[in-house]
Amino acid sequence: MIQIAVLLIEVILCFLLQTTVFRWFALANIVPNLLLILTVTYGFLKGKTKGLLVGLLCGLLIDFMYGDVIGLYAMIYMAIGYVNGNFNKVFNSSDKIIPIILVGFSQLGYFLLYYLFNFLLRGRLNIVFYFLTIGLPEIVYTTIVSIFVYRIFYNIDVYLDGILKKEA
Repeated sequence: MIQIAVLLIEVILCFLLQTTVFRWFALANIVPNLLLILTVTYGFLKGKTKGLLVGLLCGLLIDFMYGDVIGLYAMIYMAIGYVNGNFNKVFNSSDKIIPIILVGFSQLGYFLLYYLFNFLLRGRLNIVFYFLTIGLPEIVYTTIVSIFVYRIFYNIDVYLDGILKKEA
C-alpha cells in the first residue's frame, strides 16, 4: 500500500515539476521528460508489469491534461515501460550506466512514436527537421537530467524495499 502511495506522489510530483518548474530551465523550448524517466526507472527496477502500469498512469495524466486524443500518450508510455521492463532480468538493478542509456533510447523511441502519430499521419514528412529541432535536444537534455533523477528514484525504491522487508 505504501508503494502505491509513493508511486502516486512520484508521478504527481514529476508531472508538476515537468510542467512548471522545469519550464524555467527550458533550453531551446525543450524541457526534460521526468515522467519518461520515472517510467523507465519502474520498468527497469520492477519489471514489465509495473513498468506498463506506471506508463499507463503517466500517459493518462498527460492525455487528460494536454492530449488531443485520450490514449495516445498512454500507449506510448506503456510501450516504453513494457520494453524497459524486459531489461529487469537481463541487467543488475544496481547498475548505474545501463538505466541512463535506456532513458536515452526510450526518449528516441518516444520521439519516433510521437512523430509517427502526431506528424507523419498528418502529412508532415520532414523528420530530419523535427529530429534536429525537437528530438535530439530532448534526448540529450532528458538523458543528462536522468543521471541525477534516476539515482533519486533508485534510492527511494531501495528504501521502500528495506521498509517492506522489515515489515515482513
